[in-house]
Amino acid sequence: MEYNNLGKAGLKVSELSLGSWLTFGSSVDVKTAGEMMRLAFDQGVNFFDNAEEYAHGRSEEIMGEALRSFNRSDLVVSTKIYWGGNGPNDTGLNWKHLVEGTKRSLKRLKLEYVDLLFCHRPDFTTPVEETVRAMDCLVRSGLVFYWGTSEWPLDLIEEAFHVAKENHCVPPTMEQPQYNMLWRDRIESEYVPLYRKYKLGLTTWSPLASGILTGKYNEGIPAGSRLEKNEWLRDQLTPSTVEKVRGLARIAKEVGCTLGQLAIVWCLKNQQVSSVILGASSPKQLTENIEALRYKPLVHEGLMGRIEEVLLNKPKRSTEISRG
Repeated sequence: MEYNNLGKAGLKVSELSLGSWLTFGSSVDVKTAGEMMRLAFDQGVNFFDNAEEYAHGRSEEIMGEALRSFNRSDLVVSTKIYWGGNGPNDTGLNWKHLVEGTKRSLKRLKLEYVDLLFCHRPDFTTPVEETVRAMDCLVRSGLVFYWGTSEWPLDLIEEAFHVAKENHCVPPTMEQPQYNMLWRDRIESEYVPLYRKYKLGLTTWSPLASGILTGKYNEGIPAGSRLEKNEWLRDQLTPSTVEKVRGLARIAKEVGCTLGQLAIVWCLKNQQVSSVILGASSPKQLTENIEALRYKPLVHEGLMGRIEEVLLNKPKRSTEISRG
C-alpha cells in the first residue's frame, strides 16, 4: 500500500480506501462492517469514507461503532453534507445545514472531528461565498481538518478558490468525483486546469462502475444485484458497454487478475488520484479488491495502450501532470 499526499496538503491517504455507499446499513451490518474495516486497515488502508445521506444516517452509525476499536490518530475519516433530511434547511450547503449537519454526523460517527468534509453536490440555491465561509468556520472550529467538494463543476470550484482568497478563508483541498474506465471526462478533461493551478487532490468513487466492470452484468442483471436494486444505475449498461467489458476481460485474463482488479489498477495509474474509494459488501469481496495492488506493476504503458484501444474513448489520460 502506498500513501499519497491529498493534493498539496501534507495529509497522507492510502491509495486504496473503503467507502460505505450502498453497503453499510443495507447489505452490511455492524459486525460485518467492523470485520471489513479491520481487514482493510490490516492491509494498509487508513482512509474511510461516509456521508450523512448514506442509509439515512445509519451508515455513519455503523461506522461509528466500528471506529471504537481503532486508534483515532491512525485513521483518516471523511463524511459528506448535502442531503440531511426533509426539512426546508436539511438539504443543501447553506451555513445552517453545513454546521448542524456536520455536528449530527459527528454524533453518529462518535467522533470529535472528521479529517475530511465534502460538500456532497453543488447547491445552486446557496451563494458559493456562504458555503466557503461556513466551511472555513468548521475548519477553524476544529470540527473539520480539510474541506472539499464532490461532483462540482469546474466554474464553481474556481469560484470557491477565488472567494476563499478574497475573504481570507481556508480554500478547498480536494474533490470527490466518480472515476472509472467508463466515466472519465471530468477528471481527465474538465478538471485538468485545477491540478496545475491549485494542486487539487482527488478521492475517486465507483472504480468498478457499480459492478459493471466486473463483468457480472454481461449476460443480464442478476437477481439481488446492485443494478437490480437500483434502477437509476442501469443507464450505464448498454450493448456498447458490455462489448467493451468483454474486451477488457480478455486483457485481465492475460495479466492473471480479475476484471475488477484490472479496473482498480487502471484508476490507480492516474497520478492525479490521491485515493481510490472501494465499495464492498463482504470481506471476501473487499480482499479481492485490495489484492488488485499485486497487479499494479504488471499493468505497464503498453497494456494501458491496449486498454485504451478497447475503450475507444476520446479523452487522453492526463497522468503526465506531476502530483507535485
